[in-house]
Amino acid sequence: MSRSRAIVLAAGLAGVLGGVAAFYWTSGGAGNAGIAACTAARPSTAAMAPLARGEVAAFKVNQTPALAANLAFKGPDGRDLTLADFRGKTVLLNLWATWCAPCRHEMPALDRLQEQLGGPKFEVVAVNIDTRNPERAGNWLRETGIRHMANYSDHSARIFQDLKAAGRAFGMPTTLLIDANGCELGFIAGPAEWASDDAVKLIRAALGT
Repeated sequence: MSRSRAIVLAAGLAGVLGGVAAFYWTSGGAGNAGIAACTAARPSTAAMAPLARGEVAAFKVNQTPALAANLAFKGPDGRDLTLADFRGKTVLLNLWATWCAPCRHEMPALDRLQEQLGGPKFEVVAVNIDTRNPERAGNWLRETGIRHMANYSDHSARIFQDLKAAGRAFGMPTTLLIDANGCELGFIAGPAEWASDDAVKLIRAALGT
């Protein structure tokens, strides 16, 4: 094979793979309806942008919201769930593990955020990805006094790999804010003080309250 032909084939393969990645991240919705729903989220992200400061300064607000992937995990009762099951509710999706010290540190703040803002329009969905001793996460939550958040899980840790492939997970913890239509409003790699005034203002802007 000639060198020029090899370059062309490599470029074509890169384009295909790039297209697969783009399709993956937008596969959670339905065509034009999904695009329209996320276009409608732009006023929310515009309101959020100046509020990504202080304790949530590392939060990256999406200037162009897009449909999040329809990630899968387990409910507290072991039932299979996806993000689509939360449509109609804004979700702060957090991935954590008991072996991750920054994750453990931010869990009480996430619990207080759920206590303050949780309800029909908003939920903190913290998904544990411990791959060993599945009962450890529930025990740790009870021992730590986490009372307001449900114990979601994915003990295969596939959800982390899916987010990593989509360019949204670079380490632990990782957190995404997804609106009621399934559109990603922004994300943060690393911990944050989620019960702070800065974080509450950011979430309220996403909720339009």
